[in-house]
Amino acid sequence: MSSTLLTVLAAAGPLAAGWTVHARWLRRSLHTARRDPLTGLRTREGFTRRATVLLRDPRAVVVLADVDRFKQINDTHGHAAGDALLRATAERLAHYVGTDGVVGRLGGDEFAAVVIDRHGTVGDLLAVLHGVLARPVDGQDPAARTTVSLGWVRAADFPGEDLSALLGRADEAMYAAKQGRAGVRRAGLGRLFATVTGRRSGRRGARTTPPLVGRAA
Repeated sequence: MSSTLLTVLAAAGPLAAGWTVHARWLRRSLHTARRDPLTGLRTREGFTRRATVLLRDPRAVVVLADVDRFKQINDTHGHAAGDALLRATAERLAHYVGTDGVVGRLGGDEFAAVVIDRHGTVGDLLAVLHGVLARPVDGQDPAARTTVSLGWVRAADFPGEDLSALLGRADEAMYAAKQGRAGVRRAGLGRLFATVTGRRSGRRGARTTPPLVGRAA
């Protein structure tokens, strides 16, 4: 009996090792699928999963960031310059957000983040971040320099709204900041005079609906 058991275990050894290798490959593939290859940030799916968890904290703040004049820079200075700008923006956002929050690239020149405002100073910090994001990219033509417009919203100001709804509010605030050249705008304070039909006029990929983010599974 013991001889038969040893024979079975010996035969199963290579199979078990193969499954272990396969499982590791699957984990690496899943991790890669949730990371944007250009910036290294989480993709929409990866961002949504983590952001949904963070929104359980009443101190959560949703931020939407969009690179100004990105299409013009891409057309004038080439895709390499545009890619360098996106990578620099991603790196600076990730540094600001840190490990307690999450930042992702939703697509194109649009980024989103969820941070936990532990000290009630996120408005001041975002004003500082706006200046950081406007710094020139090392080694890049100064003419390619631009700014990044930010819109943000406190989840506690709109209880019961999910990530997609809060991103929609942050999107409207960001658009108002862009149109008014204000740099940063908070949603929920005063009326935003941005009409649905006029949103993002003249920008690449103009759309008439807020960014949709699916619920995490």
